[in-house]
Amino acid sequence: MRILLIEDDTVLGTAVRDQIAGDGQSVDWVTRLDSATDAVRGTAYDLILLDLMLPDGRGIGFLKSLRARGEVTPVIILTALDQVSDRIEGLNAGADDYLVKPFDLAELSARIGSVARRYSGNPNPIVTHGPLEIDLAARSIRRDGKPVQLTAREWALFEAFLSRPGQLLSKAQLEEKLYAFNAEVESNTIEVHVSRLRKKLGPQFIETERGMGYRLGKP
Repeated sequence: MRILLIEDDTVLGTAVRDQIAGDGQSVDWVTRLDSATDAVRGTAYDLILLDLMLPDGRGIGFLKSLRARGEVTPVIILTALDQVSDRIEGLNAGADDYLVKPFDLAELSARIGSVARRYSGNPNPIVTHGPLEIDLAARSIRRDGKPVQLTAREWALFEAFLSRPGQLLSKAQLEEKLYAFNAEVESNTIEVHVSRLRKKLGPQFIETERGMGYRLGKP
């Protein structure tokens, strides 16, 4: 997944960013609402983590504006505001979850996974695809009962395929999943990682539509 983090506290922001990256997700971090607005206009995010109290305004207004435009990107609010009325306001504005600071980073990872599974249509963290058993919560794969080790980038791409079974994904769409891993995305990066996924999972699991993109193959 590619996640947008909107948080002005540099200590917390660094911790959350590192946690997300450690989970194998890509993350863009901004500290102001105007920067967040520019970010969502230019990038298709899979999830947004939103602080409510920011230097240039309240996150609730940003969220309401997002939903008013028809944006359905899932949003998890991260805030020190812990009153029931605050939670109700956030959820009524269109948030999918609400986490009160200070929070455990492992719980944040679990909340992100839960919201992502709901949106991908896989509420169960364990899914199967042919001989593959995939634990979405643990981000682990077993093939014929044997563990398969994926790098963070490989998992990000496989997760993109898994969340859109049968759908053709362009090279540009797949590159979007890798941009925030703090390394340059070369012209052949997708081809290299797809080749590695085929070697680890089986050649039939990622199909190529020449000149158009890739899709998850049938089990």
